[in-house]
Amino acid sequence: MDKLKYLEELKAKNNAIILAHYYQDPDIQDIADYMGDSLALAQFAQKTNADVILFCGVHFMSETAKILNPDKTVLIPDLDAGCSLADSASTKEFKEWVESHKNSTVVSYINCSAEVKAMSDIICTSSNAEKIINSIPKETKILFAPDKYLGQYLIKKTGRDLTLWNGYCQVHAIFSLKDLIKLKVRHPDAETLAHPECDETLLDQADFIGSTTALINRTQKSSRKEFIIVTEPGVIHQMEKMNPKKKYIPLANNEGCACNECPHMRLNTIDKMIYTLESKTPEIILGEEVMRKATPPLLRMLDLSK
Repeated sequence: MDKLKYLEELKAKNNAIILAHYYQDPDIQDIADYMGDSLALAQFAQKTNADVILFCGVHFMSETAKILNPDKTVLIPDLDAGCSLADSASTKEFKEWVESHKNSTVVSYINCSAEVKAMSDIICTSSNAEKIINSIPKETKILFAPDKYLGQYLIKKTGRDLTLWNGYCQVHAIFSLKDLIKLKVRHPDAETLAHPECDETLLDQADFIGSTTALINRTQKSSRKEFIIVTEPGVIHQMEKMNPKKKYIPLANNEGCACNECPHMRLNTIDKMIYTLESKTPEIILGEEVMRKATPPLLRMLDLSK
């Protein structure tokens, strides 16, 4: 059986669309109807006319698609495709944290659960976080969750005094500073590109800091021929497709492996996608109250991102 042809037939039969994040395996990236980072995927999900959204990413991304499309069927190939950052903010602990900081505006990074979104005032992504923070009156106290490293970066960029939740992404937290310095010595003409979910010791070594999409775009606009990539290496596939003549060097993790892939993202496979469209499972199901409360902070983000 030609799996890709069969997948296309299933899509047509179900009026389905495949959305995929840049951290997916290359074979999934190549068959997706739309690729993007968290912001772009949220924006696209809001506009689609498909009846079924097959979301190849992690759980919080598919929840976002469901919140923005309550009447559509949202599927994910593997329910275990979670996120260490989202998992760091449990509903109970987050509620207690928010209640202990009265009269504060709660800004939550999109890498969080639907329940946390429902307790937030506005959502942000790495693409628009600085703009979101700057949109809030300067006298307003701000709680920022769940990524402390992105929060630290935003404090430097905006000069705002943010109260940070103590969470982080397991992928971006284990990059090796020692190996980054070695790579910079070995490749003196390379430009170092880093995602703001990284520790500030790594960001201090970067020539350019930005969201996943911004990093990909940077490799196209820069005159440099070599790049050291300090983020999940799935982005390299798109970089190579856009400009195969340039060299992209993934940074090793603290164990010395230059294969710092997100284990959750890589749970999705072509076979699972086929099964999901055949069976209409696993489907993202959210409670009405959570959906109702999580919608306004997401829409505020999207309005500010136009």
